[in-house]
Amino acid sequence: MRGRAFLKTILLGGGLMLAVATGVWGLVGFSRPNRAAAAPTPPLRPPLRTGAEVYMEAVGELRGKRVAVVGNQTSVVANDTGGYTHLVDTLLACGVRVVEIFCPEHGFRGTAAAGAHVSNSTDPATGLPIVSLYGKNKKPTPQQLAGVDIVLFDLQDVGCRFYTYLSTLHYVMEACAEAGLPLVVLDRPNPNGHYVDGPVLDTATCRSFVGLHPVPVVYGMTIGEYATMVNGEHWISGHCDLRVARMWGYRRDSVGYVLPVSPSPNLRTPHAIALYPSLCLFEGTAVSVGRGTDHPFELIGTRHMKSPLDKEGWSYSDDTTLRPAVFTPKGEEPCRGFNLQAVEVQPQFDLRYLQIMYALTAEGRFFLKSNFFDLLAGTPELRRQLESGMGEAEIRASWQPGLEHFREVRSRYLLYAD
Repeated sequence: MRGRAFLKTILLGGGLMLAVATGVWGLVGFSRPNRAAAAPTPPLRPPLRTGAEVYMEAVGELRGKRVAVVGNQTSVVANDTGGYTHLVDTLLACGVRVVEIFCPEHGFRGTAAAGAHVSNSTDPATGLPIVSLYGKNKKPTPQQLAGVDIVLFDLQDVGCRFYTYLSTLHYVMEACAEAGLPLVVLDRPNPNGHYVDGPVLDTATCRSFVGLHPVPVVYGMTIGEYATMVNGEHWISGHCDLRVARMWGYRRDSVGYVLPVSPSPNLRTPHAIALYPSLCLFEGTAVSVGRGTDHPFELIGTRHMKSPLDKEGWSYSDDTTLRPAVFTPKGEEPCRGFNLQAVEVQPQFDLRYLQIMYALTAEGRFFLKSNFFDLLAGTPELRRQLESGMGEAEIRASWQPGLEHFREVRSRYLLYAD
């Protein structure tokens, strides 16, 4: 039957339906799936100015002070030519005495891979010392802060609890509190700041560098708002002398703001950033999220597809944008799964990806033997729920008491209209 796919339906856990189309595996990399033309997102009104850009108008208060900057490649300021200049270069050009740079995971220039060791170094452009806050030294030491009068924090967050810049913020705030140093957080837009969703972290069982606080996967706050919550809820030892340089013209519901610089090596597109909250938990499984390909966090697939289904293509029955794909991460074996580049991302922590891939992965091969999935989820309950075949509605219902409590806490620290 030329031109027609043969479909059969598979019932997955929780009532998910999957249609199987034999012989339709696609190869990733030849062309990007066509998407329906979307109307351009109107610009933010009034024009957005980041906390760093607003703060530069008051930069005179830094003269005569020894300044440390916690930053990376995202710490940029719009310039008069329509481009961007790094915050450190901008401060130096204004006569500010920057004496030290602290950098998070991925390094000062943002080129180190996730989890890769980041060493102390010297910035070749300025000659300033760079102190890594990733690895054994996650918190600035008293010695490292001894010659500092004030600390500026300027990192682009993506609104997910397991993005480690939040943990860096925690330890910098704690170090400043202990040293009696003022900290200024230069606020930036949260590209996933328009919703709150996912399980709330259980600090008794799952506290780690990928989650220190009792917040959900997606918390709907800017990093400046988050800092005020950390301080106000006493989640650090001591109290930080904290100021937030607020943005001008920011609206939480202004979806479509494009970050001027990629926040980390594998979050290269707005689409990947939007998918990231729902895909990052795969880092605790045998499912690849496309690291080592041209489309990280826009692909999911596994080498352990259930037999005999490993020779068949899959299309999600009620979403034709979830496209079958075969991709090969650099240095690894081919993975079979889905290309998500044409998926319309919903403002929620989307469980279907986890449920589908769990159903398609060979038994006993989905979760890694470490407890990293639990740490990313913030609780062992989600793993147990997936293993038991619990449906999406029931899983979501189990989150609601924690989410309701968090929304109440969150409301006390919002600096912008919700």
